[in-house]
Amino acid sequence: MKIYTKTGDCGETSLVGGQRVSKCCERLESYGTVDELNAHIGLLITYCPDAAERAFLTRVQSALFVVGGYLATDTTQRPVRTGNIVTTDMVGAVEQEIDRLQEALPPLRLFILPGGCAAASQAHVCRTVCRRAEREILRLAATGAEVDDLVLAYVNRLSDYFFVLARKLNADAEVPDIVWRRNDDTFSSQ
Repeated sequence: MKIYTKTGDCGETSLVGGQRVSKCCERLESYGTVDELNAHIGLLITYCPDAAERAFLTRVQSALFVVGGYLATDTTQRPVRTGNIVTTDMVGAVEQEIDRLQEALPPLRLFILPGGCAAASQAHVCRTVCRRAEREILRLAATGAEVDDLVLAYVNRLSDYFFVLARKLNADAEVPDIVWRRNDDTFSSQ
């Protein structure tokens, strides 16, 4: 299989099923952002020292690959398999992981800035890309495209997971969360 086809040189690509669309349409933005998130998770895995966290992140990557395929399919042109894109068990697994990670953390009482150790910083990047993916999927749904509610729930929950994971990675590295404090001098002109 050739990697380059030259069929996308003029700004169009094919969806699953062969329909040609603009590379800047909502459907491509949604699954392209999911793909971007998946790549950021791959980098995050290289920073995670804990084998259980790496394994969970790898399962998330696999799930996002399926979500991307689902979003890349125009259901008006080609039926999509149902029942195994995202399940309530998958959403529940993310919630359980959030709860597990939070058990080891002190309660959060203040806003924190993204950062800390390299792993936590990358988890925050994953969180923000995940939020953008959610917005892109919502934009796709706003066009009238069918979007499974569990896909949205899963992506929403993942962004919460990345936030908690960032805090846990900082705690494991003995790097304190960076507490946000408003500094009015920051906004004054010099």
